[in-house]
Amino acid sequence: MQITPSELPADVMQAKLRFGIVGNAPALLLAVERAIRVAPIDLSVLVIGESGTGKEFFPQIIHAYSARKHSKYIAVNCGAIPEGTIDSELFGHEKGSFTGAVASRKGYFEEADGGTIFLDEVAELPLTTQARLLRVLETGEFLKVGSSTMQKTNVRIVAATNVNLIKAVEEGRFREDLYYRLSTVVITIPPLRERGGDIMLLARKFASDFSERYRMPAITFSDGTRVVMSHYRWPGNVRQLKNVVEQMAIFESGHEISEAIVRQYLPENATVFSPVVSGERSHTYEREREMLFSMLFRLQNQIEELTEKVNDKSGKFVDTFVEVEPDANRDCETAKTGTAIVKLSDFNRPIVNNSADTQDDMPQSLVDNEREAIAEALERNSGRRKIAARELGISERTLYRKIKEYGLE
Repeated sequence: MQITPSELPADVMQAKLRFGIVGNAPALLLAVERAIRVAPIDLSVLVIGESGTGKEFFPQIIHAYSARKHSKYIAVNCGAIPEGTIDSELFGHEKGSFTGAVASRKGYFEEADGGTIFLDEVAELPLTTQARLLRVLETGEFLKVGSSTMQKTNVRIVAATNVNLIKAVEEGRFREDLYYRLSTVVITIPPLRERGGDIMLLARKFASDFSERYRMPAITFSDGTRVVMSHYRWPGNVRQLKNVVEQMAIFESGHEISEAIVRQYLPENATVFSPVVSGERSHTYEREREMLFSMLFRLQNQIEELTEKVNDKSGKFVDTFVEVEPDANRDCETAKTGTAIVKLSDFNRPIVNNSADTQDDMPQSLVDNEREAIAEALERNSGRRKIAARELGISERTLYRKIKEYGLE
């Protein structure tokens, strides 16, 4: 589901324009909105997401919308600093504290006093450094390497990682107490494969940028290319997409990019494409069955709403037939070539007005699938029922009823 600019809150639209964030995927907009909302509150924030998703934009948003915006903002890539010097880089050192320390040096926490520090790849910090960082978070105190004098700093920490920190805690690679200190507020950045139409928005933006930078005619994209690029999983996310578009912008300058051309610029082992609907899991056989069940439920719900208006109050059984495309229907018998016929009454669910026992009449697997589909939609949309109902293809009234039936309030 894409959101038009007119539907965006003004502050979210402003942040997108200011920081060059391209896309209208609901999960992306939710991340931007969370960053803006938490910015004025002086809490630690943990940004999580796969490599290449653009996590670095969100600490900048938080800093820019906070009371610290006029103070320093320092970004530190923890994975790029050798383990032997990371403490010195973060906390500073005294002259002579180690070989090569020819003078005293301020660390990032002293330099950023009053401002914000962004710790990228925070999971790469050694355990000893994690203990020092925990003390800063708890008391604002730190020691320079080689010093016995305690110093104070007032910084806000925003951390980011593409590592599953809970698993890292279980494996003893990351301190549990530090994890809970850093993750006071968590912002999740969606992978590119779950952003739907954002893929082509970004591709066109990059194509235009590279055309201007290299002063070459811009490339365009065919409809076939859109399908291929939207279904490819993009394991490198936005960073990989930008790299691919840059190559095409140089070597295919001025041409329309066809499906065959774009495949040439994707990795050789990327011959099998995985269609992914925004916010859903990859397209597998089990997912296909779930989609079928969800479709049947939507049809059943629509029928229920109609029968409430036109049926009598007697609860009379009504046979209903629905045509379903065969490729989404492997478990149904095909009654005629090209179309599978599903008899909804075969599910032993009489079409009656909302009665308390209708849920008991449904096979348990169908009930579980419907409950799961609704719960997932609510979770993806942070409990926003209007958006969840639109995504599920049912009315808000029906969604409210289902939430109450399944105890999902």
